[in-house]
Amino acid sequence: MSQSVSASASGTFAIGGELIVNRLGFGAMRITGAGIWGPPANHDAAMATLKRLPELDINFIDTADSYGPYDSEYLIKEALHPYKGLLVATKGGLTRHGPDIWLPLGRPEYLRQCVLTSLRRLEIERFDLWQLHRVDPKVPREEQFEAVAAMQREGLIKHVGLSEVAVEDIEAAQGRNRTEPVQPRRPKERKCAQFLRETRHWFHPLVPARRRRARKTWLDRKHYRQQAWRHHWRNRTRVAAQAFKSNAPNSWNG
Repeated sequence: MSQSVSASASGTFAIGGELIVNRLGFGAMRITGAGIWGPPANHDAAMATLKRLPELDINFIDTADSYGPYDSEYLIKEALHPYKGLLVATKGGLTRHGPDIWLPLGRPEYLRQCVLTSLRRLEIERFDLWQLHRVDPKVPREEQFEAVAAMQREGLIKHVGLSEVAVEDIEAAQGRNRTEPVQPRRPKERKCAQFLRETRHWFHPLVPARRRRARKTWLDRKHYRQQAWRHHWRNRTRVAAQAFKSNAPNSWNG
């Protein structure tokens, strides 16, 4: 089967120096319902979107237990298990109390629950990459980082990432584990990106492809190259695809 585009055109990156993925990956937040709450309005479209990824050489999927919550992980498992040639990374540390409502919870026992239950939902034994979705300001960050490091030593997690953090958070985490992908906190993103470049971390943008521009032309070769170049961070970032609108209903923008 011929294809017009391939994620391999975006180049590759080695997580931890060993797990090689294409820089263009798939962010699986918007395969859920409106407000990232509940199942998708069109289950078949979600399945078609996910099953299309290997055909496009996308081998990195980024999800979270809070997407749905849980629905995104269940959909990925249904469509792609046993994930041959795919790296499925997830995140934990946020609780959900309704559509578009996200509250951090970083107690060590909860973070451990996040990891164990995500492993069950995705039907895997270890995460090659697990990311702390938020640093809970109500819990000492050292306790949160140590809880994650303990699971890394236990063998539940191979590589660790951080989401929406500042330089100070990254530095505090380094004493316990090497954080690989990092999603900076928006107000400090430029400072954080400079720090990541100097320390050779993987800069993982939060929203690299603007949703309003992700139309059916997303899979067009010319548009693909323009988007990949525009969001390429000095050859050190990956461009994460959101939802392929050729398969996804407009209601997924919620």
